[in-house]
Amino acid sequence: MADLTVVIPVYNESGNIGALVTEINQALSGIAVYEILIVDDGSADGSAEEALNAGHHVRVLQHKKRTGKSRALVSGFQAAKGKWIATLDGDGQNNPSDLAQLWQRIEKSPPVLFAGVRKRRNDGVVKLLTSKSANFIRKRLLKDNCRDAGCGFKVLPASVAKGLPYFDNMHRFLPALSVRAGLPVVEIDVEDRPRLAGVSKYGFFDRAAVAFLDTVGVFWLSRRYSDPEAVSEMNSAES
Repeated sequence: MADLTVVIPVYNESGNIGALVTEINQALSGIAVYEILIVDDGSADGSAEEALNAGHHVRVLQHKKRTGKSRALVSGFQAAKGKWIATLDGDGQNNPSDLAQLWQRIEKSPPVLFAGVRKRRNDGVVKLLTSKSANFIRKRLLKDNCRDAGCGFKVLPASVAKGLPYFDNMHRFLPALSVRAGLPVVEIDVEDRPRLAGVSKYGFFDRAAVAFLDTVGVFWLSRRYSDPEAVSEMNSAES
């Protein structure tokens, strides 16, 4: 069994994903027992083949059609073989060296969500402004103790990740959903790098207009959750 599964959702990231796989292998080799799980969300540019040809420890799951980042992450969570799951974006903006430097701490950590906070953003103006406004609303409504929920760098126990509820755009609420599951959030400063190739797949509408309704939905979901904490079983005596 692997110690760590690095789950990377990918949609048309040829020119980025191969270099990212190479970097992950260089960063984690000799540090952790790991696998790299690429979830190809209906790409049409050879992203899956590029990932497979880039190095060792790679598995690829392929969706026949594009279903979105959240569905791709959940597919990766369910297929992961590691005790811990790390998520990185397929555009290469997350630096695998941040994960390697964090690994010794992860190994000794109780169950928590390590949430990346980008030290310096390399986004366009629209993406940056909508992200800041969404974070402002989310923090005050959901109280998830996270300054940068949209950062793709996350690390959490596989046992928790596999039990998170799925809905479209749930990837933007991993801190709130983890808190809902009883998992503390620990923020980690991480690097945010410019893309090597391609363009962002997100526009104004899917980042801003839907975000408020999703936040209200997660607020409702959290308010309606009860955790039994422990379940015991009693059996009748054999006659």
